[in-house]
Amino acid sequence: MPEKGSTPACAKRYRFCVMGAGHGGMAMAAHLALKGFPVTLYNRSEDRLTPVRERGVIELLSPGLDNVESGEARMDLITTDPAEALANADVIMVVVPAYGHAFLAEQCAPHLRDDHVVVLNPGRMGGALEFRRILRERGCPADPLIAETQTFIYASRVTQPAEARIFAVKNNVPIAALPGYRTSEVLKVLRAAYRQFVPGDNVLKTGLSNVAILFHPAVMLMNAARVEGTHGSFEYYLEGITPSVARVLERMDEERVALGDALGLGIRTARQWLYLAYDSAGSDLYQAVQANPGYKGIMAPITLMHRYILEDVPMTLVPMISLGQQLGVPTPAMTAVAELACALMGEDFWATGRTVESLGLAGLTVRQIRRLVMEGEPGQP
Repeated sequence: MPEKGSTPACAKRYRFCVMGAGHGGMAMAAHLALKGFPVTLYNRSEDRLTPVRERGVIELLSPGLDNVESGEARMDLITTDPAEALANADVIMVVVPAYGHAFLAEQCAPHLRDDHVVVLNPGRMGGALEFRRILRERGCPADPLIAETQTFIYASRVTQPAEARIFAVKNNVPIAALPGYRTSEVLKVLRAAYRQFVPGDNVLKTGLSNVAILFHPAVMLMNAARVEGTHGSFEYYLEGITPSVARVLERMDEERVALGDALGLGIRTARQWLYLAYDSAGSDLYQAVQANPGYKGIMAPITLMHRYILEDVPMTLVPMISLGQQLGVPTPAMTAVAELACALMGEDFWATGRTVESLGLAGLTVRQIRRLVMEGEPGQP
């Protein structure tokens, strides 16, 4: 009997390439294969692929989930060669930390086709804009359809070599193409595999709607002593987000929503997002987090040298602050978290992070920015 929400027999069997063999990529590759799709698993280095090659399958665990089939998932192809990976794919699911997007854009540029659909899972803030810019700079001969999701569809972890566990699948995940008017084309393809994807308007809205800036760097930094002292021996969301931590997150959330308002975008609060994504309700953000069963059992990272800081500060927080400066939207809570991250990690995330300049938004009016993400070009002021 097919799993709930699995691919209808009449749906096209698109060939998927999952780029990235980390916590998210392993889970996605296994889940897609168990749904019946041909899957190529690509990783830039061999080390994460070797256990899958040796075992022959990815063992997917999904205890307690009635909409995800557990079992042994066999890949059609496992490779470190981007040309080989893309040649065998219709849909390219990029599942790497956002600081890897630029590298993958460079690797993919010579091998992309016009009929490829490239999806960043997720884009963080400005991922699709950065990816398209690099393809153009590298002289990519094709015009693939590029899109990004608001967040990653799974809460998942690699639990053993060649073994992944899915803790939860979000109810709905907004996705947007660049340009936005082509979002329906992306949805037509992805809904063959995922009924959870819904229209996300445009890539600025998906970026600003990514609540990772709240739940990742801020929570990590305010639990820094606990992470270092226990090596992550606590439940990250349920124990790491206390009432006082949640109040800081709510201040950052207000700034994020204000950025959306300045651009004429309706951005949901984090509390609203938790309800829509997980059916998790509460009178404040703390209660909504604690009510989410999908967070149960997810342990904290064992070190501060983790993508929750190294990815989310430069790739989400810094570009939001940069955009706020251009639009005249104050972001004191976001800025405080970014400054603390720089001091704590000994890194200049202001220099390495995405900015309005690197995303091609510098000097554009709100009208031009909106036209760029919806139509593909900014036009006249």
